[in-house]
Amino acid sequence: MTKSRRRARRTPGGRPGLRRLDDGRRARGSATREAARRAPRARDEAFFRYLVAGMRNGVLAFTRDGRLALINDEAYRIFDIAPRRDDLGRPVAELLQQHPEVVRVLHSVFDLHLLPNRAELRLRPSGKVIGYTLGLVRDDAGEVIGAAMFFKDLTRVEQLEERERLRDRLAAVGEMAAAIAHEVKNPLAGIEVMAGLLRRKIADAPDVQTVLTDIITEAKMANAIVQEVLEFVRPIRLQVERTSVGEAVQSAIQLTETKARRGDITVDARLPASLPLIHGDRYQLTQLFTNLLTNAYEAMEGRGRITISAAGVSIDDGADGREAVLVEVADQGPGMSAELAERVFKPFFTTKSQGSGLGLAIVRKIVDAHDGSIDLQTAPGHGTTIRVTLPVTALDEGH
Repeated sequence: MTKSRRRARRTPGGRPGLRRLDDGRRARGSATREAARRAPRARDEAFFRYLVAGMRNGVLAFTRDGRLALINDEAYRIFDIAPRRDDLGRPVAELLQQHPEVVRVLHSVFDLHLLPNRAELRLRPSGKVIGYTLGLVRDDAGEVIGAAMFFKDLTRVEQLEERERLRDRLAAVGEMAAAIAHEVKNPLAGIEVMAGLLRRKIADAPDVQTVLTDIITEAKMANAIVQEVLEFVRPIRLQVERTSVGEAVQSAIQLTETKARRGDITVDARLPASLPLIHGDRYQLTQLFTNLLTNAYEAMEGRGRITISAAGVSIDDGADGREAVLVEVADQGPGMSAELAERVFKPFFTTKSQGSGLGLAIVRKIVDAHDGSIDLQTAPGHGTTIRVTLPVTALDEGH
């Protein structure tokens, strides 16, 4: 028996059963070692996927031929795109067809000698501002096989910076406005009074009466502009209380009747009674919506419909989804070009023959004071929609 076993081990052919047994052991050992090698790799890939998916920055990567290789949830949110199962492998230009400005940046990445770092870009039509960095993706041989964009929604930061810039400008303009109030307002009042007295004394001269009436009208207009400038530069001190946005809008509708010609314009107010109360200044909010309606009346020239709607929403601005009220004011006016739309909230900009250009600037100032946001959607011939978002509670008031 012993010799037979030794002979079996020494014989190359041996017994078939022994060879199959050894082969099976080797195969199982090889499979075990391969599985052991793959396990860490699978864990690393899963960790990488979880890492990218959980990033608070948007991540988008694409291959050299322009096809999507990677995108995370934050990128979908920032670009306002609904995820699809077949997104990976799609042309980036197709995925981002609503953002041609982003597509242009991505398509130029392989031709640039110095890639942008911490650059900014405004998305249309949402108006969001993103800060982005571009990087090339290389293989083990150093060949460029794709590129990646890392970006963050800076809209809130941009608003805060703009608010600070506005405050700096207001500080300088405020000093000038105080001088204007003393140096111009009193003489204007004197001109108006003296022209009125003169008009009463020469009631039998119609031509002179017409001239004096024009003088009084112009003096009143100049005085109104001075008052508006003073109102704009004066710091807003909110009288905060639990306020109904719906009631502020209704008050604005009534007040606008005394400020602008309504004509045949229909105002359709859709204001649910279930809207949450916000911490705000009732007077300032009424002025905000009065200015918006006045602007819409003047743009529509007495014809058409204005729709005012409101709804409770949740805003994600780093405060874990704050509750807010969204008010939309949509008119059927002539609309405006993208170039004009970017400037309408700037102080002293106006397209009217008469006016100070401060109406919408004051609107933005009031919105900022309530820690809210405002954006505009418009196009020539398609009217204008202004969206005002007012948080129920300001950031510095807690939750």
